[in-house]
Amino acid sequence: MLETQLSTATLPNTKPHYHILDGLRGVAAIMVVWFHIFEAYATSHLDQNINHGYLAVDFFFILSGFVIGYAYDDRWGKMGIKEFIKRRVIRLHPMVVMGAVIGGIMFYFQGCSVWDVSTVTVLALFIATFINALLIPATPGTEVRGLGEMYPLNGPSWSLFFEYIGNVLYALFIHKFSTRALALLVFAAGCGLAAFAILGPYGDI
Repeated sequence: MLETQLSTATLPNTKPHYHILDGLRGVAAIMVVWFHIFEAYATSHLDQNINHGYLAVDFFFILSGFVIGYAYDDRWGKMGIKEFIKRRVIRLHPMVVMGAVIGGIMFYFQGCSVWDVSTVTVLALFIATFINALLIPATPGTEVRGLGEMYPLNGPSWSLFFEYIGNVLYALFIHKFSTRALALLVFAAGCGLAAFAILGPYGDI
């Protein structure tokens, strides 16, 4: 308890809060929600009323990178990797667990023409929910919907999976990078993204 109090005291949140970022986050969240709503009624992703609404997730990743750097770059003298990871788990993982539980309940009671719920045992559903709650990608034996998804009970969990990966890489070495090294990393990532957009499976859309 004392350690937690000292940790909180040594890492005060005194930096200015950018309300414009909250607004941008809200707009992006609405775009993602509407994208998934229209997805249920579209015959393909090209029929979407908000065809590229999923790109708001990319914006979330960019915004998250800025916010993490803004909040933690000057704290590493007072904070170790363990403390950082603990803070991120407290921040992110309740949503993972909540999404897995709600997804498991909806899967069991909602049903769908794509899969037969009656063929999935309660034990298999419990295991799938538990694995999703731990943010472990589903394997063929635990993918209860049979559609090859990472997280069949809560598909958007994939974004938090990669959020965790980004956070761990930041904690291990990215926070030590100089401005020049970060610029080179961003440039390389931009080139990779451009190559994927041009040459990837959806580059002609």
